[in-house]
Amino acid sequence: MKILRPLSFSLMGIIVLLLIIASFVEQIYGSEFVAKYFYTAPWTIALWFATAISAITYIFTIKMWKNQIFTFTLHFSFVVILAGAMVTHLFGKQGEVHLRLDNTNTELTDISLPFPIKLNAFHLEYYPGTQAPMDFVSEITTADKNGVVSMNNIYTYKNYRFYQAQYDSDMRGVTLRISYDPWGIGITYAGYALLLLSMIFFFFQKRTYFRSLINHIKGASVIILLLLPLSLQASPRTVSAQTASDFCNLYLYYNDRVCPMQTLATEFTTKLYGKPTYKGMNAEQVLCGWLFYYDDWAKEDCIKIKGKDIRNILGIDGKYACLNDFVGNGKYKLENALSLGNKNARAADEKFQLISMVCTGTLMRIYPILDDKNNIYWYSWSDILPPDVSQDDWQFVYRSMDFVFLCVARQAQSDAQDALKKIRAWQQTKANDNLPSESRFKAEKIYNSVNLTRPLAMTCATLGIILFIVACALLSNGKSLNTWAHFTLTGIMIMIWLYLTLSLSLRWLVSGHIPLSNGYETMQFMSWISAFITAVLCIRNVPSRSLGASLYLPFGFLICGMTMMVSMMSQANPQITNLMPVLQSPLLTLHVAIIMIAYCLLAFITLNGIMALIIRCTQKKETIYSGGRLLDGSLAETSKKAQNIYYNKEAQIKHLQAISQILLYPAIFCLTIGIFLGAIWANISWGRYWGWDPKEVWALITMLVYAVLLHTSSVKFLQKPLYFHIYSVLAFLFVLFTYFGVNFILGGLHSYA
Repeated sequence: MKILRPLSFSLMGIIVLLLIIASFVEQIYGSEFVAKYFYTAPWTIALWFATAISAITYIFTIKMWKNQIFTFTLHFSFVVILAGAMVTHLFGKQGEVHLRLDNTNTELTDISLPFPIKLNAFHLEYYPGTQAPMDFVSEITTADKNGVVSMNNIYTYKNYRFYQAQYDSDMRGVTLRISYDPWGIGITYAGYALLLLSMIFFFFQKRTYFRSLINHIKGASVIILLLLPLSLQASPRTVSAQTASDFCNLYLYYNDRVCPMQTLATEFTTKLYGKPTYKGMNAEQVLCGWLFYYDDWAKEDCIKIKGKDIRNILGIDGKYACLNDFVGNGKYKLENALSLGNKNARAADEKFQLISMVCTGTLMRIYPILDDKNNIYWYSWSDILPPDVSQDDWQFVYRSMDFVFLCVARQAQSDAQDALKKIRAWQQTKANDNLPSESRFKAEKIYNSVNLTRPLAMTCATLGIILFIVACALLSNGKSLNTWAHFTLTGIMIMIWLYLTLSLSLRWLVSGHIPLSNGYETMQFMSWISAFITAVLCIRNVPSRSLGASLYLPFGFLICGMTMMVSMMSQANPQITNLMPVLQSPLLTLHVAIIMIAYCLLAFITLNGIMALIIRCTQKKETIYSGGRLLDGSLAETSKKAQNIYYNKEAQIKHLQAISQILLYPAIFCLTIGIFLGAIWANISWGRYWGWDPKEVWALITMLVYAVLLHTSSVKFLQKPLYFHIYSVLAFLFVLFTYFGVNFILGGLHSYA
């Protein structure tokens, strides 16, 4: 028995190291190489087998099932999952079939079918009123049975499962992915179910280390959650605020969806200037200024330029350039830098091209036209209309905005407003039921107007840093934040949570799907979770009664601020787009949401560890007396207060460890559940529940690294609070690499997240 425990953890450590090496080797030699020589190699399978046998033997040796039945079933569920994976590996088959409507070129790869298969029909389904694909649908016949295959909709026949993979460019052929795994999936899913039930009932189990931690922390009720300045410079000309509002109230076909023109205005202004306002003008007025008063705005220094090299090329001193700076001596100044692939040059050129598309009208697709099949296509006033368009429609498209331009030039603002309202009425008549509802349209305008992510992120991060320093100073002297300040800051956190709730709700209403589809949305959701956790913990705890209460606010503000800052890294104003077909699954939403909850809890644990290390570093280095003598045996005098501070700090460090351990259980359980929910979604969408994608591999690595912290009784050095906190801080580096490093360094199928 003595050798089984260290053997199990040693083997698990080797597996973690193997997975890390394989994920980087993949970047050099490719996925097929690492799949063959690492992930599914015989020696790797033998390593997993040895680890499982060693661990389960140890569990049976200590007779865990007698006193902790759900802890036992939790561990045993992983054996079942591994058994299912082994059955899939040995007996499962994967392949593809290419089908054509004319029954020619039926091709099979890596698999054979014991029955005939035929493609009867294929069609694309679009989001209403757009050309954005919503689903790919194949109607097939297998032997004597008809079936339908679409994204997230599997067709099964005699244990063969068919998934939609891709379609031919002429829309007369499809490629279906085939999976044959009659036993492995069932065994694996049984393991998932056993794991979930074991985790749920674990919290109700008596005589566990988790229960002892809860009893130890009497005063700290820890919630387990599964669940703007004006410029003095002269402003360029633009239209009145009302005219700009009426113009931006038009419907616009943009990013493969129909939205308010205001959305383009907000993204256009933010893209150019870095902010949604300019010299006291809102984004709507900025867009109209460029459109109606191009000459004035071409001289305005409102285009933010990154890179000193590009600023030198454009001949500007500050951070901002005007449009005229891009051209000199009849040449486009960025031409050479673009040919060399300069990243900053591409960013500047993108802004130049954006202005061109707005001012020439090519981006202004505001006119919906129905073809003879009742499909709606959107055109701008600079587009060439189809030859079968009626004379009335032709006249309206090419004359209506001309009239608006004329009214603006004559300063007839009221006439321009009336014309814009007539264009909107024409849009509603022509597009009929293919426009977003009025409530959804207004929700998007509100969302564009209340976007306070940037100032809130800066405020939260600044408050978090200040409060963290204050908390360190207070705890070093055995004090805590006063009650008045505690509840005032809690009120601020509640207001931030309410704003994030409003923002995410509006985004949900506008997009039509839960906002967890990209990096921006997941980081915003993580901010929302961290604000909620902080507010609940602060309401339930007062600093004078709980050490943890002094830490919740700095931790909460830091996590909330940092995650909002990260959400702004990819783009200044993230676009709302229709969800690609493969991502339209409630399982994906649960998968992302639960993992984000896990990351929030792990972030709290990390900050707990940092706080503990700071407290340890501030401890006085003098030797503490024992029985009137120094521990080294010499005589001396010391104050009782100094001794109390020393021992109080030791107690604080242990207390922080206990809080972290309590949070650790729901954090790791959420992470594990999130990973396996992702596996189920992948099986439904892609035909395999584990594909050794870099993001999957690193999520597994993170889970295994953190799982060690749950086994402090087996890993003795982690019983010491200092080592526990050091490990928890270092372990969070795996979370950061899983979420960010994989996307930027390793890539893979999850790069969109």
